[in-house]
Amino acid sequence: MFVLLRSRGEWIADSEDVVLLHEPGRYPVAYLRLEDVKPGVLQRTDRVTHHRDLSATSWFTVREGDHEAERAAWQYVELPSHARELEGRVAFAWRAMDAFYEEDERILGHAADAYHRIDIRRTSRELQVRDGDRVVARSAHPVVLYESGFAPRWYVPRTDIDESALTPVEGQTFCPYKGLAAYYDIGDSQRAAWSYQDAYTEVSPVSGMVSFEPDKIAVFLDGRRLKLEPGQTVLPHGVDRGLDVDEVRTR
Repeated sequence: MFVLLRSRGEWIADSEDVVLLHEPGRYPVAYLRLEDVKPGVLQRTDRVTHHRDLSATSWFTVREGDHEAERAAWQYVELPSHARELEGRVAFAWRAMDAFYEEDERILGHAADAYHRIDIRRTSRELQVRDGDRVVARSAHPVVLYESGFAPRWYVPRTDIDESALTPVEGQTFCPYKGLAAYYDIGDSQRAAWSYQDAYTEVSPVSGMVSFEPDKIAVFLDGRRLKLEPGQTVLPHGVDRGLDVDEVRTR
């Protein structure tokens, strides 16, 4: 992995030796060797916090020119033996940096996860969506999207949807792997459906299609009503991530 970081328009780190830390229920975080960071950028502070598994965490101010970003980087300084791979390494707060790059590609939202996978499959199973007695969608050729860590999501072509049932609402969300999602109310059910209207090339088969949230609207697959699977919540913000739509618009 080849990673570059930029702050205030200047490159502050350049590394071909990056370790990704994977923790349960969290996005991966990239840790770079201290010697791969531009000299003078990291200013160690007196702030020390405690990680439940990795012990003491020392925080840095990131300084580039006249600009300072407080608590913009951190290092584990009393690592247990099983985590010695992180010794002498530092991670940067996502929103404190201008941009993260892997090779020549800008990475959005959080560190790229080499283990994250999305597979999209065509199917001839029948999918129906109902709002009370009203049939919102009926399709004999939906597609199913399998994504690491999430339940399967079923997407329906717009030709199989009664689009008069969909009321567009303000506010989008951002997925680093699929793009910007727009949302729709259906009757009294708020944000019960969504669509990646211009999905990334890697997931282009679902571009423009609509998926429905089974805990907000009745979704039936081959006559069986679907239920929301547990553990589907995504935390959009944190020191190590930032799923902000403004970031993707500047890609």
